[in-house]
Amino acid sequence: MKKQWVLASNNKGKLSEISAILSDLDIELIPQSQFGFSEAEETGLSFIENAIIKARHASQHTNLAAIADDSGIEIEALKGAPGIYSARYAGENATDEENLQKLLEDLGDSTERAARYVCVIAVVRHHLDPTPMIFEGYWEGVITFEKKGAGGFGYDPIFYLPDLGVTSAELTKEHKARLSHRGRALRKMKEKIGTIL
Repeated sequence: MKKQWVLASNNKGKLSEISAILSDLDIELIPQSQFGFSEAEETGLSFIENAIIKARHASQHTNLAAIADDSGIEIEALKGAPGIYSARYAGENATDEENLQKLLEDLGDSTERAARYVCVIAVVRHHLDPTPMIFEGYWEGVITFEKKGAGGFGYDPIFYLPDLGVTSAELTKEHKARLSHRGRALRKMKEKIGTIL
């Protein structure tokens, strides 16, 4: 029987990506939404702090081992913004579309458009776990002037990959999972968890 772990997120895109990469491990990943408690308040000042806060919160409410992902996009010309505020860049309950449009507005016609996606994953075995496992992944790209592609979520339609000549929203799910910041962090996590299990 698979071990049940909780995913400290209600984001269906994240659940799908993470579940796919972990599918051959002895883990059944359950989104925290199935347990009916509210999301943790992200009071940390870094991706690592927020990931740990979310993992501990989910573990405390479920008594299960927890995986939390804190990720976002950093834009060089905006001094690293939106960073940890990527999901609420245009306001507290902003949609992906609103966040993306605000980013395009803030960059305007600037030609300095270097960007990188950042993903930090925290794993706690229980909510008082003194040594959370931390895994990081990065994905370099460039912000386009307009949206392209219908896949992915978040800022994917404007995150352009010069080597491939496409945005990440134009990649297949499988191709994105191989290249993305989350895919990179998850593969590191999978390797480590595989040895523990």
